[in-house]
Amino acid sequence: MKLFMQAAVGSIAIHVIYLLGLMLIGYIKTMNYTPDIEGSWKSVEPLQNEVAFGLASSPFFFVFTFIGAAVICGMAIVFNRRLRG
Repeated sequence: MKLFMQAAVGSIAIHVIYLLGLMLIGYIKTMNYTPDIEGSWKSVEPLQNEVAFGLASSPFFFVFTFIGAAVICGMAIVFNRRLRG
């Protein structure tokens, strides 16, 4: 049970770091964005009609990545224990 909890905590840590990284990158891109309004109206074809913010993936994707990361963390913990003794 201890191995499972350590693997789950490792998986949660990986997911938190990943999501915080995405948010940080999005924030930096938003703060550094300078629109070219005059240049964008010269040709109308490339302008988009719709704008989407956020993720467009299934919530089950995070369940599968959580399980996969937990398995990988568990294997790393077992491998580390065997190397140490």
